[in-house]
Amino acid sequence: MTEAPTEPTVEVDPQLPIAAEAEHIAELIRRHQVVVVAGETGSGKTTQLPKICLMAGRTRIAHTQPRRIAARTVAQRIADECGVELGDFVGYQVRFTRKVTAATRIKVMTDGILLSELTHDRLLSRYDTIIIDEAHERSLNIDFLLGYLKQLLPKRPELRVIVTSATIDTARFSEHFGDAPVVEVSGRTYPVDTRYRPLEEGQDEIDGIVGAVEEILTEPGGGDILVFLSGEREIRDAAEAIEGLGSGLEVLPLFARLSATDQQKVFSGHSRRRVVLATNVAETSITVPRIRYVIDTGLARISRYSTRTKVQRLPIEPVSQASANQRAGRCGRLGPGIAIRLYSEEDFEARPKYSDPEILRTNLATVILLMAQAGLGDVESFPFVEAPVLGQINDGVRVLSELGAIHPRPRHAQVRLTRTGRMLARMPVDPRLGRMIIEGARRRTLATVLVLVAGLTVPDIRERPAEFQNQADQLHRRFWGIEAKPDEEGETPRRHTTHTGTRKETAPKTSLEGGDFEALLNIWNYLHERRRELSGNQFRRMCRAEYLNFVRFREWEDLVSQLREAAKELDLDTRGHGPTDQVLSSLLSGLLSNVGVAEEQRGKREPGKRRPLQEYLGTRGARFAIQPGSALAKSTPPLVMAFELVETSRLWARTVAGIKPEWVEEVAGPLLTRTVSEPVWSQRSASVVANERLTLFGVPIVAGRRTDYAKDHPEEAREIFLRTALVEGEWDTRNPVVRDNRAVIQEAEKMTDRMRRPDLLISDEALYAFYDARVPSDVVSGATFDKWLRSTPKSDWPLLMIDDAIVDATQLHPNDFPDRWTFGEHKLPIDYTFDPGAGSDGVTLKLRLELLGQLDADEFSWQVPGLRPELATELIRSLPKSVRTNFVPAPDFAARALAWLDERGQVGEGAFTDALARALTALTGVVVEGPQFAPEAVGKHLRPTYVVLDEDREVARDVDLEGLRRKLSPKVAAKLTASAGDKAATGQKSWTFGDVPRETTVGTGVVGYPALVDEATAVGLRVFDSAARAEVSHAQGVRRLLTLTNPDPTKWVVSHLGRVEKLALADSAYPKVPELLADAWLKAGEQLALELGPLDGVRTEADYRRLALEVRQECPGRTLQVVNTAAHALTAVTQARILVGAMSTGDALGSDVSAQLDNLFFNRFISATPDPWFAHLPRYAQAAVVRLQAAAANRARDDKVAVELYDVEDAYAELTERQPPGPLSRDVEEIAFLIEEFRVSLFAQQLRTAVPVSAKRIRQAIRQAG
Repeated sequence: MTEAPTEPTVEVDPQLPIAAEAEHIAELIRRHQVVVVAGETGSGKTTQLPKICLMAGRTRIAHTQPRRIAARTVAQRIADECGVELGDFVGYQVRFTRKVTAATRIKVMTDGILLSELTHDRLLSRYDTIIIDEAHERSLNIDFLLGYLKQLLPKRPELRVIVTSATIDTARFSEHFGDAPVVEVSGRTYPVDTRYRPLEEGQDEIDGIVGAVEEILTEPGGGDILVFLSGEREIRDAAEAIEGLGSGLEVLPLFARLSATDQQKVFSGHSRRRVVLATNVAETSITVPRIRYVIDTGLARISRYSTRTKVQRLPIEPVSQASANQRAGRCGRLGPGIAIRLYSEEDFEARPKYSDPEILRTNLATVILLMAQAGLGDVESFPFVEAPVLGQINDGVRVLSELGAIHPRPRHAQVRLTRTGRMLARMPVDPRLGRMIIEGARRRTLATVLVLVAGLTVPDIRERPAEFQNQADQLHRRFWGIEAKPDEEGETPRRHTTHTGTRKETAPKTSLEGGDFEALLNIWNYLHERRRELSGNQFRRMCRAEYLNFVRFREWEDLVSQLREAAKELDLDTRGHGPTDQVLSSLLSGLLSNVGVAEEQRGKREPGKRRPLQEYLGTRGARFAIQPGSALAKSTPPLVMAFELVETSRLWARTVAGIKPEWVEEVAGPLLTRTVSEPVWSQRSASVVANERLTLFGVPIVAGRRTDYAKDHPEEAREIFLRTALVEGEWDTRNPVVRDNRAVIQEAEKMTDRMRRPDLLISDEALYAFYDARVPSDVVSGATFDKWLRSTPKSDWPLLMIDDAIVDATQLHPNDFPDRWTFGEHKLPIDYTFDPGAGSDGVTLKLRLELLGQLDADEFSWQVPGLRPELATELIRSLPKSVRTNFVPAPDFAARALAWLDERGQVGEGAFTDALARALTALTGVVVEGPQFAPEAVGKHLRPTYVVLDEDREVARDVDLEGLRRKLSPKVAAKLTASAGDKAATGQKSWTFGDVPRETTVGTGVVGYPALVDEATAVGLRVFDSAARAEVSHAQGVRRLLTLTNPDPTKWVVSHLGRVEKLALADSAYPKVPELLADAWLKAGEQLALELGPLDGVRTEADYRRLALEVRQECPGRTLQVVNTAAHALTAVTQARILVGAMSTGDALGSDVSAQLDNLFFNRFISATPDPWFAHLPRYAQAAVVRLQAAAANRARDDKVAVELYDVEDAYAELTERQPPGPLSRDVEEIAFLIEEFRVSLFAQQLRTAVPVSAKRIRQAIRQAG
């Protein structure tokens, strides 16, 4: 700009308001370095000020505009007014487009271009005049330029600066430049009538808008209506409500993301009255024509950067007074207008006068970067018009640190750029995008990365016209990758156009599986492929048909080319596409603050309700969700990165890709916070491992990964190794020293467990001190221990050996704690455990299942010799107090009693409680009985635990040996029978068993007891674990076999019964009378056989044949006798049940008698009732009748007497519960009939008892039965 071009004619347009002030302004420019020109829209200041500067003698003018489109149109307008071609006398420059020559006198540019020139021309020496236009917008670039120019002016006295602004806060600009003169120029505006219509209670914003429109429609005259709202959603709601008025209005939306075609509708001609619903884009950026009325909600989405969450927010806020006045001014361009504000005048007056400048609402990373590159000093001391707060500055520095653009610095020290930072400063893009480019070059993926960076920079080329949103979304969904949900119909939707015909399209081949980034790349690939196939017009039509903005695509292409050139200037290799992980890692380098991890969703999805949005935990505590329009909105990648996080109704992630933790780990590097916690000894690796956790600004990237703890904490790892591996023995090793030491300790532990004296064992702390004094400090694991030992001479190994791990070995008495308990020919292993409170505490005996029935509980009640003194002491203490007081101190008497038994050779004879009672009685003369002791009250470790094994598998364990027998009796019998082999049989109907011995040896030396078994329709042979149970079963089996081998006498019996007997038989618990008769035949055979001898003595076939022959002759008559006995009893039973039925329901007496009869006269009672008690059944039934009749006359007596009966019945019930499954033993069964005799003695003495009986006798019998 040094050559003097041919001077065109320069004149100020006399029709513009600024013309009246032209000479005055020119004079101020000559006299002052800075002039502030304030004027409303239409005053002509933008186009005329450069010409006024020429008139004032200025020759090299830089004229800035806040937007690229404004720079081009303003330059063109000035060139037209000067009568020159654009690019010569008047030129312009925007990002990547430059139309200037050396002869250019007026250069119009964006403020960003002027900023970039500072990097290579600190004094801006190319210009003698700089015009900062639209300064009231207070963009970041404008505020930075104004601050820099204030520093520059003293260094260039000849430089002139003109600041233009709307009539907004001009005093601030004047003050900034040392009270620079201010010239105010009027605009072409008309008066505006401002009306306040605050919303009433119960009204919402839409109601207020509809009411305002209705009010305007009553005004005389025409004119369109402009409504200011805060966002797209509010615009659509308002459009629906206004269209519902049915007033013939044309409703149009206007917002930044609207397609170019839809935006252009606002400027087109129309016949109907129009309502334009707009965001604050219509406040200054776009002038909507033909507006006579404005409705202002007073709200807008204001972009604000949160220094707390580090995200750009778009909260809805009340606008400032200046913005409200700008909105109102939009209806005063054509004539007098009306502005209706949906808030009160008091609300307006309470609002701030001006909007916050961008520098107070954004991240300062770019400004700090450029200032550092240009060497402009500290941000804190830079003369901004309004200085940013320290938090903003620190946040900008943090972003640059995150990008690796600056060196770490002390507090308040000057920012110093790294090599990466210097490269970023030279790039014409945001630092985050620049960082992606640098990383893309390093990973050889720059060709792909440049396409994506450019695509992220230009406005989204995908358009969504309001009336075709669904069609547009379907078409755009083609570009989603494999992670996206397929279309419902399963094929790609396409629009039928002249250039596409009807052929089906599938999504293009992808080279990047990266969610929205992949979609962006797919669009690029697709459009390039189609452009090669189609002509220019066809391609433009295709873009329009598929809702893709052709102009923005061309801009995208241009930007890719320009970025490629910028990269080449930095000597970056622009080739290479690279694999997916490398491309996404390149992008990740600039998006580390936008990483998030999926949080676990709580609760279940309720039927019929929409699935809740997946929440992500972002950096610094932010929580966000993936924007619904994203390709990944319906999937849940565990870890994502987003191009941007924007807060509207909530925090949304836009342009998202799923990533992997290892990518973050590699890219973030020193930015990661690493913590190592919860160290534990790992037997598998023979080392101390810990959980490694990597977080990126609070986001868990790696959680719970195992790492070698010794790398970070060698001293702690060594201590854990010594304590856990060597002291506690948690190391499976063949190391000879460790194994020998462990053997010594294990043997010592066994002995101290048996003695229940852990205090005698060397302590863990002493053992740790032993190793700590001998093992080197660098030994931290099994591998390092082995390596050290290999390097140590074997002659030194004894220094590491433990000789004796017991403090006082003289107290050991091994014979008192045997390893095995000898039982007959069997030796039962014994385990000793010292673990008070645990189930395994004390002595544990292990025995095979088949031995269970043969153990003598009395023998095991003596315990092992080493624990016997303590057992005796505890048993003495369990005596009733009246007896216990005679044996104090208990340990002394226990020792004397054991010595007394030992001296007389009575150790091991009978139950220990009986022996101890005998010794105490002999020593003191105080009578003590065995049942007075309470074995269940002694410590659990003093009662042996029996572990029953079947084929080395534990099937049960308990301290109650009898309980185990009852529980496992069927399994024991099955086991013995299976072991018996040919000694067992089933399903036999004659004697096929040969000789049946009373006992036999099965399996590995186990004694069993063979016996016949009654199988109802046949007879079997089994082996029992108890001689008593075998005896009962054998008798029943012989009895059954007699009915199977002899003729049936029941028909003859029926023919000899009387009518009364036949009637009685019909009323019984038997399902049918023939079943009763068959049971009587079984009973008759048993009686006849018993008269000849005990049935369990029939053990050979010859014995059985003799028995069967003798029984056969007498069987019919004896069967008749049995049936008559049963009939007589049943007659009385019927009478008793009639009497019970007459009593009230729930009567205790009636319930007791019913239970008695049920217990005596059940199905199969004839054969089940043993002799001699069967013959007494009629008397027991008659006694019940007598009792009921007597109670009817004197119930009080019955209730009193019954108490004693119920006591013995309860005691008997407890006894039967302790019995093993199957038939009761004879002594237990006898007690039941003693109780029946007791009933006779209590309630029907006149019927007399068969045996002497009393409650005392019955209790004695119960005690003896166990």
